[in-house]
Parts: sequence; structure tokens; C-alpha cells
Amino acid sequence: MYEAAQLIDGRWSTGAGRTLTVTDPRDDSPVTRVPVASDDDVSAAVRAARRAAPGWARTAPAARAAALHAAANAIEAATGELAEIMAAEMGKPVDGAAESIGAGVATLRQYAELGPTHRGRTLAGNDEAIDLMAYRPRGVVAVITPWNDPVAVSCGLLGAALVTGNTVVYKPSERTPATGWRLARLLAPHLPDGVLNVLQGDGPAGAALAGAEVDVVAHVGSTATGRAIAAACARTGAKALLENGGSDPLIVDADVDPVWAAGQAALGAFANSGQICVAVERIYVHADLADAFVEALATEAETWGKQIGPLVDRRLREAVHGQVRDAVRAGATLVSGGSVPSGPGAYYPPTVLSGCSDDMAVMREETFGPVAPVAVVHSFEEALTRAADSPYGLAATVLTGSMSRAQRAWRELPAGTIKINAVFGGAPGGAAHPRRASGQGFGYGPELLDELTVTTVVHLEAPPSGW
Repeated sequence: MYEAAQLIDGRWSTGAGRTLTVTDPRDDSPVTRVPVASDDDVSAAVRAARRAAPGWARTAPAARAAALHAAANAIEAATGELAEIMAAEMGKPVDGAAESIGAGVATLRQYAELGPTHRGRTLAGNDEAIDLMAYRPRGVVAVITPWNDPVAVSCGLLGAALVTGNTVVYKPSERTPATGWRLARLLAPHLPDGVLNVLQGDGPAGAALAGAEVDVVAHVGSTATGRAIAAACARTGAKALLENGGSDPLIVDADVDPVWAAGQAALGAFANSGQICVAVERIYVHADLADAFVEALATEAETWGKQIGPLVDRRLREAVHGQVRDAVRAGATLVSGGSVPSGPGAYYPPTVLSGCSDDMAVMREETFGPVAPVAVVHSFEEALTRAADSPYGLAATVLTGSMSRAQRAWRELPAGTIKINAVFGGAPGGAAHPRRASGQGFGYGPELLDELTVTTVVHLEAPPSGW
């Protein structure tokens, strides 16, 4: 049983108020007890971050970067422990958890390297003056992170905020509080008191933080929460930096190998039990290869069923199963999976649905589970049109042997990230703007440093002669 704590102004505390208990989604056993931040806790953490902000902003960028490098080393050394905690709280197999922690360490190091080179520019003024655009920290950044990849996402937002001279109030998800607590315990010794503060708790605690007197609220999570944060920021004047949910399409063109395409679809839909922001959530396959594709996808589902972990909790499992059940009632065919297993935990099998239509919730809404709904199209044009018809715009994947159709896809699909012939991958440092209900602002790459700083235009002249 982990006892997760809060950090305010350099002091760790388990609090004296309400607590939450997190259960292991593998067997329903209690795994973490965590305090719920009160309004007073939120105010105290923000005040501590505000007090520490001037000193941390004046700290040399190289010194801030050195602190992040030291923290990255500590996190890397504790990968095994962190992976065990992460697996116990959200169900991801330990090997996969360790891999995602490694990605977080790499991201932290990336921002440690980028921070000291983040610079403004000079402007063309007259010879008697200096004109420049200078970057400065925004101030206090509230970082609110999700449970599905708790270390990697946190390392990105925390690293970018800290290396640019901001102070942070960090709230991990209430589903992975011990993971966030242990990560912060590894970070905090390398930072002055008040630079990193940690609050715990559920939705009301997050809402209180989002509505506090901070300068930025950086959030990765659901669209509903992101919209609430945007509304809170509109009231306070804070900048909202949001990566919300998605319902990412996969287009399977008529000229690809259906077995290979099924492998890509399964990877996109079933990895991490479908609990990935850019998971494949709806599939448009050309009629010429639909039967072979669905048959191969069902075979892939059987293989994935032997290796995936549970969903994060039974509440999510019920929501996922509800979408599957409703789709079948509306006319979809259940090809594989689609049943709630008996026994403990929150397991749900990889599920394939065929004959889906765009008005079904499983195609229209974010599912966030191991479900692959398939719709048949009769042309690439139809696939593009239907894929684009969504309230979301996070990412999309297109499998095609045609360069011209690939070009059309990335130019026409309204999504921040377009992947051609691979559901995952890409060079490090890529940054995209999510569209529509999927969020706003750069959440990754060097551009995240721009989001977390303000630009000041400076015009500097010498005083008049004779003073």
C-alpha cells in the first residue's frame, strides 16, 4: 500500500482531510491511499510557487538544465520501482511501463538540452538603439496530467516548464497518484523549495487548481476536463495549453496488403489496451479488401488478447462495453471479443466490430479501450470525407501505396498529426496543433518552450549626451 503525499514549499505532507484509495485494476486490491487537496492546500501551493518564481527565473538556464539532467538520472535509476507502481495503479504490464518511463527520461533530457538554447531575436532598428524580442518565463504553471502515460507526459510538461524558468504546481491523475508522487520525489531534491509543488486529489481538486491565480494551465486528458479548464482560464486570464481527447481514424486504401494493414490497425487499437490519446478509434477500409482485412484483424485480436493488461478501472470498462453493446444493437457485427470476463480486475478483450456506421458512439466518440470498429468505404474520397467528419482533430493514419493520395491525406485531414503507413513513430521533437475538441497549443517539441514563455519587445537607447 503506497501512501502518496503532497509537496508544498519544500514540505511533504499526507494531509488531515479526505483521502482516496486507488485499487489495482489487475485484481481489485487496494494499492494507494492519497490525500485530497483542500482549497487551502491549493492556495498555499500557488503562493509557494509565486514566491519562488523570481529566484528561479533569475537562475541561469544552464543551471536549470543541470538540475533536469540530474533529475533524469535519478528517474532512470528508479525505473524498475516506478514501473511497478505504474503497473499496480493503471494496469500497464511492467515491461511496457518501463519503456514509457524511458521515453519520459529522454524527454526530460531533451528539454534540458533545449532550454539553454531557447532564445529570442534582434530587430532591425536604427544604429543608436538596440531592439530585440526576449523570452521570459510566464510565472506559475499548473500541470495537470493523465493516468494512461503518467511519467512520460509529466516529464514533458514539467521539463519544459521548469527549464524555461517557470515554477510549477503539479497535480497527477487521481488514478495514478503514487506514480506522480514518486516521480516528484525524484525531481524535487534537485530544485529549490517552492519551485515544484505537488497536489493530489480528484476532479474538484483539479478544478480548484485550474481556477487559481496561475499563469498557465497545461493539461493532457479528456475533452470534458479540457473544456472546463478553458472556461476557468477565460475567467482568470491564464493561458490554457490543452491536449484533449480524440477519435482518430485509420484509412485503409485499396492497394495495400490487408494482412499488413490489419497488423497496423491492431497495434493502433490494442496497444496499452487502447488507452492511448492517439489510438486508432475508427477504421475505414476499402470494400475490395474489407473481408480479408476483417478476418486478419480478428486473428490479430486473438494474439493481442494474450498480452494486454486491464483497463484502468471498471468504470472505464463499463463505458467501453456500453459503446460496443450499443453498436451491436444498432446493427454492427461482433467479430471478436465484446464480452466482459468474469473474475477480478478490469480486463476487457480486444474487440473487432464490422459493419459500423458513423452515427454510432463507438465511431463518433472517444472509446479509450481495445476496440477496433470497422466501416466499409468504396473510394479513397469517401474515406477522407468520413474520416474528416468528426468533432475531434488529434491525429489520423492513412495506409496507402499512392504518394498522391498520401499527399491529399495530410493536406485535407483536419488533424494535428498525420501518419502515413505507420500508426506510431516519428522523429523526436515533433509538435502539432490539435484541432477542434482535441485541444489547443503546442504540447511537445521545442515549440512547447514558446508556449511556456512570454515574448517581451525591448527598445533600448543610450541616454542623451550631457547627463
